[in-house]
Amino acid sequence: MNKIVADSMEALAGITNDMTLMVGGFGLCGIPENAIAALVKLGVTGLTCISNNAGVDDFGLGLLLQNKQIKKMISSYVGENAEFERQMLGGELEVDLIPQGSLAERCRAGGAGIPAFYTPAGYGTEVAEGKEVKDFNGKPHILESALTADYALIKAWKGDRHGNLIYKGTARNFNPVMAMAGKITIAEVEELVEPGELDPNFIHTPGIFVQRIFEGSHYEKRIEQRTVRQQQSLS
Repeated sequence: MNKIVADSMEALAGITNDMTLMVGGFGLCGIPENAIAALVKLGVTGLTCISNNAGVDDFGLGLLLQNKQIKKMISSYVGENAEFERQMLGGELEVDLIPQGSLAERCRAGGAGIPAFYTPAGYGTEVAEGKEVKDFNGKPHILESALTADYALIKAWKGDRHGNLIYKGTARNFNPVMAMAGKITIAEVEELVEPGELDPNFIHTPGIFVQRIFEGSHYEKRIEQRTVRQQQSLS
């Protein structure tokens, strides 16, 4: 039951070229920073990454793109990464863009053992090309297949050595559904505690979905775009 590994490099043991990885996070919120940095050091290539986005040019999955370690991105939003755009337009990177709700549901379905489902999202667009269409209640729906991965890399706020996880605020985002859909799920947490210290009523991901867990360090938690109001004069 003790799923703790020493560090991010030990956690990534077994990840090799041409594998499919799910990577949690939304923008730069809730991304597994330490695991991504370890992937860069590991130097594996030909990766297919399933993630809401590709980070920014010099952070998050953008680091893997700079290193040409990713061959295909399965994502929902990629507008913050100029290197992503360059590689996609230059034919260096395969891209499968998916409506955000469909991406989340395809990951959830993969974790729940549901092979496919119908959704109206994307009907009448390029998303629907080559996919089966059926009408439900007079409305056309397209058939979407579930997504799974060789490894899922996720980030949580707190966890115990059994792999039970609690996320904090919006950093939860894609992490719980991806934790379920990885054949091997690696969780990095900000704080490791002993079993029994987490209130069972507040556990978001049960340890049964997690195979390895480690305590991360030196979190930058960068903000993509900071918007503040101008300070008003008191006079």
